[in-house]
Amino acid sequence: MPDTRLKHIRLKLLPLNRYIGVDRKDPIRFYRLPVIGRLYQRRIELCLEQLQGGDSILEIGFGSGVSFPNLAEMYRHIHGLDLTADVASIAEMFTGMGISTDLRNGSVLEMPYADNQFDAVLLISILEHLQPQDQARAFSEIARVLKPGGQLVYGVPVERPLMVFLFRLLGTNIRTHHFSTEENVRQAAENAFGEGQITPLRGPLGLFGQVYQVGNFRKSQ
Repeated sequence: MPDTRLKHIRLKLLPLNRYIGVDRKDPIRFYRLPVIGRLYQRRIELCLEQLQGGDSILEIGFGSGVSFPNLAEMYRHIHGLDLTADVASIAEMFTGMGISTDLRNGSVLEMPYADNQFDAVLLISILEHLQPQDQARAFSEIARVLKPGGQLVYGVPVERPLMVFLFRLLGTNIRTHHFSTEENVRQAAENAFGEGQITPLRGPLGLFGQVYQVGNFRKSQ
């Protein structure tokens, strides 16, 4: 079972005009909004707090690279896989900050990496976008690229009235973007990795119950 001792991490958010190479749907534009912005930041912080650090990490669905400044303090080598990001522009931006990355375009369902390559794999708000029938394949690929004893940390939203309301505030319907529930994801993770730790994130001021869950799992030795 994963080590559940947590440290406190504050997201190292850059000025929004520094982020380049992302499409207009990237949620980075919400990160400075009142209340909602803090919720967006906190879900990432909760994922980062679970990570143990080490030599290499793969973030799947890295988007703008918002987590990279924090990851650079925890891992020597940062790899990223994303379906649509402009990987050259994002890598160049972070190189200018002294953060070296190896970024590629691709899918979690078929990843261009060797077996047993990474100490950790991180996915923040990615797995809910997969169809339930694709979850097993995704976790099989994640297990394949993790080293024995490697760590998986993922974050997924919990579909509650507050989350549905927030999506409506942003002008969209949650069901047109999220195909798998947090339970679909958790079950697939347990099928692939065995028992793990699920950490909840609650809404502002502790209201509205859980709005996000972070899973922390280990590949067997």
